[in-house]
Amino acid sequence: MNAKRTSQITALTGALLAIAIGLHFGGLHEWRQWTLITATVIAGLPISWKAIQALRMKAFSIELLVTIAVVGALFIGEYVESAAVTFLFLFGAYLEVRTLEKTRSSLQSLIDLAPLEATVIRDGETITISVEDVIEGDRVVIRSGEKVAIDGVIVAGKAALSEAAITGESVPATKAIEDRVFSGTMVDNGYIEVIAERVGDDTTFARIIELVEDAQEAKSKTQKFLDRFANVYTPSIVILSILVYIFTRNIEMTLTFLVVACPGALVISAPVSIVAGIGNGARNGVLVKGGEIMENLAKIDTVVFDKTGTLTRGRPEVTNIHILSGDENEFLRLVAEAEMISEHHLGQTIVKEARRREIPLVNQPEEAEVIEGNGIRAKIEGKVLTVGNRKLMAANRIVIGDTVEAYAVNREKAGNTAIFAAIDGVIQGIVSIADQIRPEAMGAIKELRQNGVKQIIMLTGDNRHTAELVGKQLGLDQIHAELLPEDKVAWIQKLKDAGHIVAMAGDGINDAPAIATAHIGLAMGEGGTDISMETADVVLMADRLDQFSHAHALAKATIRNMKQNTYFAVGTVFLLLAGVLFGKVFLASGMLIHELSVLIVILNAVRLIRYSKKEVEMKEPNALLQTE
Repeated sequence: MNAKRTSQITALTGALLAIAIGLHFGGLHEWRQWTLITATVIAGLPISWKAIQALRMKAFSIELLVTIAVVGALFIGEYVESAAVTFLFLFGAYLEVRTLEKTRSSLQSLIDLAPLEATVIRDGETITISVEDVIEGDRVVIRSGEKVAIDGVIVAGKAALSEAAITGESVPATKAIEDRVFSGTMVDNGYIEVIAERVGDDTTFARIIELVEDAQEAKSKTQKFLDRFANVYTPSIVILSILVYIFTRNIEMTLTFLVVACPGALVISAPVSIVAGIGNGARNGVLVKGGEIMENLAKIDTVVFDKTGTLTRGRPEVTNIHILSGDENEFLRLVAEAEMISEHHLGQTIVKEARRREIPLVNQPEEAEVIEGNGIRAKIEGKVLTVGNRKLMAANRIVIGDTVEAYAVNREKAGNTAIFAAIDGVIQGIVSIADQIRPEAMGAIKELRQNGVKQIIMLTGDNRHTAELVGKQLGLDQIHAELLPEDKVAWIQKLKDAGHIVAMAGDGINDAPAIATAHIGLAMGEGGTDISMETADVVLMADRLDQFSHAHALAKATIRNMKQNTYFAVGTVFLLLAGVLFGKVFLASGMLIHELSVLIVILNAVRLIRYSKKEVEMKEPNALLQTE
């Protein structure tokens, strides 16, 4: 029965009760009785119908207890009680539906942001069509005040985009040619033309909505337990009520016992908190994939970070190119052409530097091989290039001389990553690359510690010197460098075997195995890369570490809220049952208190929608991890 139908029946039943009161004061007692019976039947039919449907599914619902109590009240002639109980139950159900809508308001606000139309250029004409009719490859035009309807790359124009729907960030981001934009964002000012790469249900925005919907339906361990408990509890209450009647011979007390023992507030105590918590996360750019994950996130005592792209910005820059002989730009061209096959941050940084210098990259690498965690090997113009770290050089029996090694160590101590490049088995140069520590990293780590995280560890494939410099600035407990992806997995497993509840935060690409191994896998993935949204338990859409600390604090607040609701619900039931047995609580008043307890539980959960972690001063570390 939907909310509109419930409200109509509730209103009609309320009106009949008001008429019955008038008839009572008018001395028309017989008419009053029939009015009360009519009100009971009108309100009782939908309740009893739901009870019958539940029984067909072999489930014992709250409606069954209420139906038994109402039939009993009619049987003994307690028409005021029967009418009041049915009215209060329906009114409570209506209030629950209306209030629960607030807990899902974050998801609804996301859905409301979905664009309905798009302007595309086809055959030289500019036309406005439904978003459902946009196809991949369309050239989409977005002007000031318009929503982006697709995921794609800007090919013309420049604009400031509000990406709050995707990342939770309120400050508009400036986008220009070759930048990516996402469906659901809005152009604050400017004009852009975008080639559609993802449309319809494949867009990041559509997938976020789907993930949040699935997450809000996914049950936590507590919810699963309460569902099983309710199926045992309800028939147990029926049996206890029979025992109460056997011992007291008081049918009204027995019926009241049935009503006040309804576990309504208890059953709803966990899911309403989880839904509100997940909704808050979605509004703040944090996707938590379900209630069980929310519970586990609240329990973590160890956080493991990757370095590049996680503790650092993931936008490294080439700071120096040191060659042993020949022309620097020619050396850079060969290395960049080899790195064109790489998806790693550092490889793409070298390619970016070559393009910045306007060096044409025309050759496709031959016999290319990516050695995960170490570098690449490829043939360019008949020359074999080996580009990567010391392990890769050693594996290919390439000698690093003392002078080259000393230079590399000096660069690393200054915070750079040293990339060795050999041509035909001989070292030809070193590319120095440095990244910036995220400005919010220190504050986020401080917040995690304040919220109960006992140790924070870095696992990185980068060199020991740079890793130690980052770790020292951020005050990390352990730093382990020069690791392969399988080494990171082994470290995560070691921590789990030691009894720690481990969260692993990475960029969602080369860290995917470690993310999958941890109790909680957390991906830094602006715009939601495929692998981060599929592999991780928690996705930070804005690529900011303070979203992680918010997610952790939110998880603890959500579980705390759920426990408050559970304790309150159980306490209320015990107090009501004691009141019944001592003759202090009656049928209508018991139902009123019961419905109020349900409403209080929901209102308590709604507070999570407005939850925000305490502000912690975000101290900026020495920004760039290198000096010339």
